[in-house]
Amino acid sequence: MRRALAVLLVAGACHTQAAAERNMPKLPEGAVRFETPRGPWVVRVEIAASDASRARGLMLRRELPPDHGMLFVFPSAQEHGFWMHDTLLALDMIFLADDRSVVGVVANAAPMTDSPRSVGQPSRYVVEVAAGEAAAHAVGPGTRVSFVDVAE
Repeated sequence: MRRALAVLLVAGACHTQAAAERNMPKLPEGAVRFETPRGPWVVRVEIAASDASRARGLMLRRELPPDHGMLFVFPSAQEHGFWMHDTLLALDMIFLADDRSVVGVVANAAPMTDSPRSVGQPSRYVVEVAAGEAAAHAVGPGTRVSFVDVAE
């Protein structure tokens, strides 16, 4: 009986979460191309350019396929901090300057925490991808980036 109740509670929570995700407006999409020592790496991204979409970010996502992520576009370059309160996945955060060069990477940011993450440098853009992808593609400070189908 207890097991059946637990299964029903988990199923109800998953259904509620899935419904909440379906009700979120679809974000514009584009791509970010990193010019790395190992060759180009193209990441398909959802574009978070409004206060609301940047605040929501990748919260409540249960999966993030390889070579996919989110591009956060800010109105100006400044030191931006991120926390992962309702983010269920470990992420790499790649911070980009106005000139679209990488100024720093927060690797393998643990999920479900309120600890702020930053690179201590001004950035205008931040790309979030699954944990480990930045290192796998040799992305680090100085890596050059271009945008594809990203309106600013």
